[in-house]
This record gives sequence, structure tokens and C-alpha cells, in this order.
Amino acid sequence: MNLNVSGHHVEVTPAIRTYVRSKLERVTRHFDHVLDAHVILTVEKLRQKAECTLHVPGKELHCESEEDDLYAAIDLLADKLDRQVIRYKDKLHSKPNDALKHREPPPS
Repeated sequence: MNLNVSGHHVEVTPAIRTYVRSKLERVTRHFDHVLDAHVILTVEKLRQKAECTLHVPGKELHCESEEDDLYAAIDLLADKLDRQVIRYKDKLHSKPNDALKHREPPPS
């Protein structure tokens, strides 16, 4: 997975970059077909904002979070992205157009 971390009004230190990488590794544990991720960290007065666009085959998943602490915003962002990736993976593997005559009857 290619990771691009940029900052608006904040300097992205190597510590922040490794923290973001470690948090986004959890996403790749659930779904390993992530092409790349673009993370933007922003500081606006007293609010820190983290947003991410995840490129997966056939779709782009976008998420953003806002907290008082930048690390807390990154944690919340990772949680939201994790839920979105799991939901995307479930939709990818479900077969809603399967014919009824080919399905197994429910246990009685």
C-alpha cells in the first residue's frame, strides 16, 4: 500500500508518519487489496483534523475525523476507515443476485 501523508498548517514529523502507518496497517489486515492511501492532517485554531482517501479496486473510501488532539483524530480516523473497509468487503463478497432456486433451503 502506498501511503501519502501531508499536512496543512502542521509539519509532518517522522513520528506522526510512523504513527499513521501503524494505524493504517490494521486496515490492510482486514482487506489487503488497498491500492494507496492519501492522509491529510490539518490544524485549525484549537481543532485538529485528519482525513483520508483510500483507493480500493472499483471505489474510493473517504473518511475524516476532528478532535482536540491530533493523535486522537488519527485513532478515530483509523476506526472509521476500518469499519468502512469491512463493510466494503462484505458487500464485495455478498451475492444479492443469486437465484432462489440455487440457494439452500433454510433449516427448519
